[in-house]
Amino acid sequence: MTAARSGPAFSLHDIPFSAHGSWFGISPVLAEETRAEDLHLVSHQNGMHAVLRFTPLDAMTGERAWTRVEATPGLLSWTGEQGRIRLAYASPETVRLRGEGLGLRINAAADTLTPFTGTYFYRDPVDGAYLFTSYETGRRYRVTVLSGTVAEVSGSQTLGTGERGVAVTAAPGGVWEAAIEELDSARLPYTSSETFDTIVATAEHAFTAFADAVAPWRSSGTPAAELAAYVLWSATVRPAALVTRPAVLMSKHWMDKVWSWDHCFNALALAPGAPALAWDQFSLPFDHQDKTGALPDSVTHSEVLYNFVKPPIHGWTLSHLRRRLPEPLSRTELAEIYGRLARWAEFWLTARRAPGATLPHYQHGNDSGWDNATTFDPERVVVTADLAAFLVLQLRELSVLANELGLADEARRWTVTAEATQAAMLDELWTGERFVARGVDSAQTWESSSLLDLMPMALGEHLPEHIGKALAARIETHLTPHGLATELPTSPHYLADGYWRGPIWAPATVLIEDGLRRAGHHRLADEISARFRALCETHGFAENFDALTGTGLRDRAYTWTASSYLLLAEAHAHRDSR
Repeated sequence: MTAARSGPAFSLHDIPFSAHGSWFGISPVLAEETRAEDLHLVSHQNGMHAVLRFTPLDAMTGERAWTRVEATPGLLSWTGEQGRIRLAYASPETVRLRGEGLGLRINAAADTLTPFTGTYFYRDPVDGAYLFTSYETGRRYRVTVLSGTVAEVSGSQTLGTGERGVAVTAAPGGVWEAAIEELDSARLPYTSSETFDTIVATAEHAFTAFADAVAPWRSSGTPAAELAAYVLWSATVRPAALVTRPAVLMSKHWMDKVWSWDHCFNALALAPGAPALAWDQFSLPFDHQDKTGALPDSVTHSEVLYNFVKPPIHGWTLSHLRRRLPEPLSRTELAEIYGRLARWAEFWLTARRAPGATLPHYQHGNDSGWDNATTFDPERVVVTADLAAFLVLQLRELSVLANELGLADEARRWTVTAEATQAAMLDELWTGERFVARGVDSAQTWESSSLLDLMPMALGEHLPEHIGKALAARIETHLTPHGLATELPTSPHYLADGYWRGPIWAPATVLIEDGLRRAGHHRLADEISARFRALCETHGFAENFDALTGTGLRDRAYTWTASSYLLLAEAHAHRDSR
């Protein structure tokens, strides 16, 4: 086997240790704003659940040992004065452990077992393995000791409250090894002829191959590209339950879903190097499209939510995606996605247009993806220019697809609807200086200091030149040293950690940067790209960032942020090469 680079080091407080295809990771992050002293096995089946707790032990005393935790894409290590413990993925369902000089206690994360919650623990008399059965995940976790000594077993078959687990160690100078599997019900006893070092090398090779595929252009000028690739690679899960395809979750922290606009940025980043996975990302929400044409708000292992939707950026996405895929879509694929995209557009044209209205409306800020943006402060059921702009782009893409499929009448209908929607947007929402929002019930209009009001920049070359220039000038006022603030920092409503009321977000950055570039505003587009790339290179791939300090906020391992960095870094690298 060719030796692979070990890959970038990262903090487990920011990014969980996991592997492509796995539904669990190793992390101290147990929930939003909840971090533990010990690392845990955290599963994302049936939600996010800490199942097992790992505690390094002094091999002589059996007491907790102080260790330093280090992680690279293929290997997690606890290192202390007496020795070290290493962990690597042997498969998406199995991790292998090897200890020298240190023992390890593997306990149920929850001390209390009720008839409905917690983890039951026992020794399996069939093969001598130790089983943890989790009510929360509905799965079993089997610990097989391959070498060394079982130093202690606590709480086997115990009900109620108490410690449950097993401690593994080895004689002085010896080595112990174990395997932990996440399984559904039963499985043949665990066996493996692979050495631990071979398992590590295989995992490192798998990641390196992925990074080489999705970011072959990376260099010292794009220093965060390899870590961005790891965030995507490690957040990918295999198909299971309601997840119909291999899926890149937004995170293997608590944001462990696929939302119906987040997935678009992951699809675009993956397209050139992992086209099949990219197409799966774009298609997954459409697998759950309802009879009205609406996409779900989100999809995860055991839950599909429809109480909100997300903005129709899928026409914009598909236009870019088709250019980035190394092979054109087949006619069958083209016809299928045309039908799905058409139903999604019709949802906005029917279920989201009031009688007599030309423009569609949101029912809540959540529908826009900008949940609490100040645009929605006066009212929530509103007509906004960003929604109209995204729908126009989708209608234009549908016209292109219809022409390719030989559906000339449908192509003309989509074009006419796109032109009418854009004309209504300009007539009803453009004041001559800026776009405003309008309440559907009150018919009142208002302006805000939210970057959301400037998102029609995504129309790019389709905007009248004077409107494009006006939007570009306003966009520049949102530009901090780190990127585009979603609320003007001078606004009385600005909040440093205010979600969409100030922090920098990846999707707004990418959409605006692209629209500016297509409208000819290259200087500003270059500046936005450079500042966002520097932000990620310094502060990682957080869900969002403090616009004034750059500090990463909320979930710190967010895939659409990593994907947005890859998109902007790739484009920058190609511009540099030219």
